[in-house]
Amino acid sequence: MNQNREIPYKIYLEESEMPKQWYNVRADMKNKPAPLLNPATHEPMTAEELSVVFCEDLVKQELDNDNAYIDIPQEILDFYKMYRPSPLVRAYCLEKQLDTPAKIYYKFEGNNTSGSHKLNSAIAQAYYAKKQGLKGVTTETGAGQWGTALSMACAYLGLDCKVYMVKCSYEQKPFRREVMRTYGAAVTPSPSDTTEIGRKILAEHPGTTGSLGCAISEAVEVATHTQGYRYVLGSVLNQVLLHQSIIGLETKTALDKYGIVPDIIIGCAGGGSNLGGLISPFMGEKLRGEKDYRFIAVEPASCPSFTRGKFAYDFCDTGMVTPLQKMYTLGSGFIPSANHAGGLRYHGMSSILSQLYHDGMMEAVSVEQTSVFAAAEQFARVEGILPAPESSHAIRVAIDEALKCKETGEEKTIVFGLTGTGYFDMVAYEKYNNGEMMDYIPTDKELEAGFAGIPRFEGNEF
Repeated sequence: MNQNREIPYKIYLEESEMPKQWYNVRADMKNKPAPLLNPATHEPMTAEELSVVFCEDLVKQELDNDNAYIDIPQEILDFYKMYRPSPLVRAYCLEKQLDTPAKIYYKFEGNNTSGSHKLNSAIAQAYYAKKQGLKGVTTETGAGQWGTALSMACAYLGLDCKVYMVKCSYEQKPFRREVMRTYGAAVTPSPSDTTEIGRKILAEHPGTTGSLGCAISEAVEVATHTQGYRYVLGSVLNQVLLHQSIIGLETKTALDKYGIVPDIIIGCAGGGSNLGGLISPFMGEKLRGEKDYRFIAVEPASCPSFTRGKFAYDFCDTGMVTPLQKMYTLGSGFIPSANHAGGLRYHGMSSILSQLYHDGMMEAVSVEQTSVFAAAEQFARVEGILPAPESSHAIRVAIDEALKCKETGEEKTIVFGLTGTGYFDMVAYEKYNNGEMMDYIPTDKELEAGFAGIPRFEGNEF
């Protein structure tokens, strides 16, 4: 394509250009993610063991390290067509305000009722649950985007949906909660007194505002103790990053149409679904030695899994009932401050991204929430979209990188993921606008308390 061809504000793909397969980056990884371990035996989890918790077809996807491309079922493609392909937007107005030579693009995933990228995996996981003949699914949600997306997918397919919502988000975002209920989901603030694990957590941490780790524990307990139910997860797992690869595949197709080659690709990072989905096809090129890109994961300073965590096997939940995953972790007992990072308040990170980061294939930075909201408002005022707090972490670093280009005169091309909108996050915006928002960075002593809970066994040195 002609590099000098005028780039429109929004690059839309035709429906015929939408990917028909998901891309599995593990197939191109020399160092595969470490296998999930049975916490009792420390042996790799078998498909049979995982099928007690997850849907059978999703277990196959979770364990697949070899197939680079996996067909998207037609029923899922038909659902995708209601809101995909999503636009790749050139941030001309932001570039002008920053007076930067950098070219900035963002992949906008907020054009659906759930308001985020989460629907890409929610419909896939609900589809496989329905295909298996299940009655319903259970899950956790932090900021509420995943719970909203799953409730939509379950309503579409006629499945029951039970959501455990992190307590601080349940209280901060009542409207997100009500959208879930509108779609028929049962929403419970976590930790709760409705499960054995929830009661245990409340006894050990009275007054806790909860975390994704707590909510996962409760959702898994209900799924494994209720006939006809399985647990589904909105991030972290290999299967989720696989489904979210449609973001990166569409992004790459749109860039290729205009001969655009990005220098820097940026995504917010909590559990890893958005970041992993956005970078996967580009990371595949880097792994195969075809091209080189700079990848930056952005996480909240209050929950710095990559930048201050340990690369070790750990539980994915606070109640310690899930399989052990090797990842960058702050310890499953770490309870982040009740900040407004929402869906990024998770103690661990995707095993895929953790391995890539450990191998030096990507970078990570942590940012404080007041600077994140400053970037969010700057972006909203010139680009016309009110971004989700999670997305705004990526915006913060995209702006920072663009300003570096202004200093050096380099004309770099920056792409970041705008994971969704922030219209249900007005309490957070209100606190920022009132000057009531505070930054919180855990001390080394607080982190050590979390690290102390990481299981010690032979082969899990850190």
